[in-house]
Parts: sequence; structure tokens; C-alpha cells
Amino acid sequence: ETLRAGLMAAGIEMTALALPSGEATKSWPHFERAVEWLLAEKVARRDVVVALGGGVIGDLAGFAAAVLRRGVRFVQIPTSLLAQVDSWVGGKTGINAPQGKNLIGAFHQPQMVLIDTDTLSTLPDRELSAGLAEVIKHGVICDPEFFAWLESNIAALLRREPDALEHAIRRCCEIKAEVVAEDELEGGVRALLNLGHTFGHAIEAGMGYGNWLHGEAVATGMLMAADLSYRSGWISREAVQRIGKLLQQAGLPVETPAELDIERYLQLMKVDKNVMD
Repeated sequence: ETLRAGLMAAGIEMTALALPSGEATKSWPHFERAVEWLLAEKVARRDVVVALGGGVIGDLAGFAAAVLRRGVRFVQIPTSLLAQVDSWVGGKTGINAPQGKNLIGAFHQPQMVLIDTDTLSTLPDRELSAGLAEVIKHGVICDPEFFAWLESNIAALLRREPDALEHAIRRCCEIKAEVVAEDELEGGVRALLNLGHTFGHAIEAGMGYGNWLHGEAVATGMLMAADLSYRSGWISREAVQRIGKLLQQAGLPVETPAELDIERYLQLMKVDKNVMD
């Protein structure tokens, strides 16, 4: 309502479509509903689609904007920690398919991103922890100093202290933007950002979308990837233990779901977007 009032005061017309939260919304039926609504509203290429919500809404709205009239401008206003530190950066948009996560999508960069950390004050604790998985991932992949800072400040982040949140969000955005600038269409180094995601996507799909939050699955997937790296002789056992300890302190799961066996993991991972790329 605040956004609507501000736009109206500026003489800008706005209509809104409310979609349910949760990973199940990143599906073909909800995407079709959004596109049909935009067409009914006679959205033109000069208009702007605004994605106000978490990563699910940003991905779906961005994909609708990407394909509607061969590309409509859109703006991201991410309201979850995961969306603020990760999903808005890089231009990836899309929806899930029964065969796997994010298999239908497009690259479509937002015209503007507005991050207001005040939105995190109403975020459920579980969602906050899920966002911290992506925060930790950024430290693991290429910034040891940031990882060490997280080890010292994880309690402040869980208490939602503004200074700590702002520093973490800013640093994650900087890290991801640097990687994306080097490899926008994910042909090489950008694969670093997928740490934990191939295992994590298998968990999400295998357990049913929404039963494990994306960040929860990534956390467990990240530790699985770290353990595999240790077994391959690439990192130390101490590094694996540090990652696991920080994930646990953030309130994230580190045990793989008992319902998935090796064969099911392999089946799901073979059709994962990251593998098929």
C-alpha cells in the first residue's frame, strides 16, 4: 500500500496481482496466471513490472517480464534475506518443472533493485536462516575474510542487527556482481555461485517443493559438496568442520534427508539445470 500511494502521488498508475508465497508458486500454472493477468491489463513494453516479494516472486515476475512482448522492463524489490543477497543479482529468472528446479527460464536484468532491510523485521526465523545459507555460501566460494566475519557475527545476524545485516547484504551483492560481470550467461566462472545447489536442488525436488526451503537445501548441499571436496583431497577436514559449524549456528540443517538414497540423488542430479548446462 505504501508503494501504491507513492506511485499515485507521482502520477504513476499501478495495478497489482497477489500470488501466494512458497516454492510451489514457481510453477507453470502460476506463471500462466501472471502472464494472462498482465495481458488483460494491456501491459506494453514501455510499462514496468515490479516484483515485490521474495525470490520466488522475483523469479516468476522477472520471467514473465522477459517473455511478454519479447521483453518488458521490470524492477526488483526483494523482501527476504535470500532474495536480497542472491536471487535478484545476475538476471536469472524462471520457474520450476516437475523434472527439476529452474529448468524453464531466461536471463533478464532488472532496471532497478530497491532493498529495504526493514522488510526483514517481519521475516519468519526459518526464512531468515534460509537466507543465511546463501550469505555463508558467498564467504565460502571466494572471500575467507568475509567467512571469518560471519563466524564472529552470526549471532548479530540472527538478532537482525541492522548494521550486521547491511554489511552482509552489501558484501554478498558485491561478490556476486563481480562474478556475474565476468560471466553473465554462466559459461564458466559463474558456476562458483552454484556451490551446494546441485545437491540442494535434488533435495528440493526429491522431498517435494516447499517442504525444504531453498536455503535449507543449499546448506545441506553445500556441506555435502564440501565433504566431497575433502574426500577428493581438495580441502581440509578443518574447512568442512568450519562450514558445518557455521551452518548449524545459523539454524540450518546439515543432515541429508533419510528419504533420499544414492540412486534417487543420481536420478535427480542428472536432470539438474547446473549439470545439463
